[in-house]
Amino acid sequence: MRVLVVEDARALAEALVEGLRDQGMAVDVAFDGLEAAAKLDLNPYDVVVLDRDLPGIHGDTLCQMITERDDRVMVLMLTAAASPGERVSGLTLGADDYLAKPFHFPELVLRIHALARRRPGARSRTLRAAGVELDAVRRRVTRDGRLLELSVKEFALLEALLRATPAFLSTEDLLEQVWDEHADPMTNTVTVTIGRLRRKLGAPSIITTTPGVGYRIDPDL
Repeated sequence: MRVLVVEDARALAEALVEGLRDQGMAVDVAFDGLEAAAKLDLNPYDVVVLDRDLPGIHGDTLCQMITERDDRVMVLMLTAAASPGERVSGLTLGADDYLAKPFHFPELVLRIHALARRRPGARSRTLRAAGVELDAVRRRVTRDGRLLELSVKEFALLEALLRATPAFLSTEDLLEQVWDEHADPMTNTVTVTIGRLRRKLGAPSIITTTPGVGYRIDPDL
């Protein structure tokens, strides 16, 4: 899952980015509305966590811009304006959810997952293929009933491959979906993480590689 955090309070923004990355999300950050609009034009996102009172482009205007896009992105407004009237006006602008500051971080994580599942074209929270079952919310993976202990990136990588099944994902696709905008396209981190994931999944290997094309879960296993 790829998330854009738009928050002008840098300390809060950085804490959100670090916390969401620890949850296995690929997270980018923008500190004003103009920067956010530019990143939305460059990168595909599942969810935008949007502060309302932003410099550059106000959060209300940015929310309307997002909801008018063809590639629909889910919007969670995260703001200090907590009155019922403020909540109603935020949702009227097109926001999909509204969470007042201060907030409980685990609740934010659950709301982001819920929004990602509601996104048009989103799949079920539970993914299954080749004997593997992944629960994206409970962060639980089994293969043939055997519980697997995966790192944050291994889990996110497996989730991306399962969501794409039976299609291939290139290295660039995986860097975009699992890491973030700062990922070095020349890095071997995808290859290394795929290797670790294969070992933990065990035999027979369900991740196939086609040079020049990418990786996929073999649906015939």
